[in-house]
Amino acid sequence: MLRVAAVQFEHRADDKRYNLRRVEHFAEEAAAAGAHLVACPEMCLLGYWQLRRYSADRLRELAEPVDGPLVTAVRELAVRHRVGVGAGFLEDDGGRLFNSYALCLPDGTVRVHRKLHAFEHEAISSGEGYTVFDTPWGVRMAILICWDNNLVENVRACALQGASVLIAPHQTGGTASRSPHSMRPIPLRLWENRREDPAAIEDEFRGPNGRGWLMRWLPARAHDNGMFVVFSNGVGRDDDEVRTGNAMLLDPYGRILAETWAADDAMVVADLDLDLIPLSTGRRWLAGRRPELYEILTHRFGTERDPRTARFATEPITLTPSDRPTS
Repeated sequence: MLRVAAVQFEHRADDKRYNLRRVEHFAEEAAAAGAHLVACPEMCLLGYWQLRRYSADRLRELAEPVDGPLVTAVRELAVRHRVGVGAGFLEDDGGRLFNSYALCLPDGTVRVHRKLHAFEHEAISSGEGYTVFDTPWGVRMAILICWDNNLVENVRACALQGASVLIAPHQTGGTASRSPHSMRPIPLRLWENRREDPAAIEDEFRGPNGRGWLMRWLPARAHDNGMFVVFSNGVGRDDDEVRTGNAMLLDPYGRILAETWAADDAMVVADLDLDLIPLSTGRRWLAGRRPELYEILTHRFGTERDPRTARFATEPITLTPSDRPTS
């Protein structure tokens, strides 16, 4: 058994000190609950959606290297409490910026993933590789940040590299999607009035703008690849949008082991039975793959777009018959 915690919390934009204290709070709470690892949300140490409004120079002022004060502080939390702690930050690597996530392990090791499909700002680069690694608990893990998880190839690639647990930090829910049947913004007044009318915001968090949207795809990532998924997320106000939380843990069959739809900072904990993985449906299907058929997955159709253009597209994207490779 591996005991894991998934966190949702409302960050404060640009307030590194406050956000770090929230990570510290949940690290302590997870350690007290006997968890081996606790995953906090994407970019939670800095804040997220406000970054799109900033100049590149301002982003560089806010960014830090992996060995900077923020990640160093999280690493110290992990070592002190003997629990793995994951948190998102804006990384500066010699002037290049990345939406990154640091998983600090109790032995002092730090694993950093750079978001593969970064769309938040033109000055933020996308990462160039998968982050799959062994851990002190004898289980191989991977990290994919937010939109990375929406491309099925990324999760499959991590599974094929031996990952059994996927850490999936997000800032999602309540977004202004271009798709006609996807999420819609949640009125800020519902969040601000959550104490007086808790039912209204709970309906949103459990409905199609929150949990309902997640249930269309998130369990499939776990089921189809025979992996546990640790979903952490922001909650509450994120610039002019409302994140829906819904922190949860899923097993290799896509079943939800623990979840919350609280309109508040919260943590959920579950024991991951690693013995479920070897004979899970997804792992048996992986064994039945026919790689010789999958050349089409690496074919360029000419319709590929950079993450920002794809994310904010307003015109339909189609593949014409002439674009399709012949069999």
